[in-house]
Amino acid sequence: MHQVIYALIEAPTEETALACAKAAFDRLVGADPDNAAIFDYYVLFDDERSSVAGKARWGELPVVAPVDSDDGAQLLERGWKATKQEFERNLERVRTVVNEFSDNEFMHDKDLARHACYNLGAYRGPSLYLYTEFGDAIRNRDHLEHVLSADKQVWIIPADVHY
Repeated sequence: MHQVIYALIEAPTEETALACAKAAFDRLVGADPDNAAIFDYYVLFDDERSSVAGKARWGELPVVAPVDSDDGAQLLERGWKATKQEFERNLERVRTVVNEFSDNEFMHDKDLARHACYNLGAYRGPSLYLYTEFGDAIRNRDHLEHVLSADKQVWIIPADVHY
């Protein structure tokens, strides 16, 4: 499965932001032995080599954009909207299964009930779309506002990830 995720990076220049984003995405795919892989691989939107990911799958997206630009604001809105929708979908699923399933059905993961709980509590992975320069997911609006209130320019960098 593919999805577009976004790194929010505080940096003085576009080049520095892109380098920091690559480091964050590397952490998410386990390129460093100290980090567990959350995704299989990523493709940035300046990569012309892939015929199945990045531009080939999603079309043209900015490679990097200041969050306070039109392009950056659109990317940020896409990422936050996807994060909220996935949270709400998993929360509704958990509420439903807690009320409808027996303990045994829940224990046996009927209709992926436990999987919905896992996604709801996830700190990284496919149910989250916005990440910091450290590869940490932005899970709530307060965290997002904190990242956006940085002293330096904040950049947003999209990546197509496979999981």
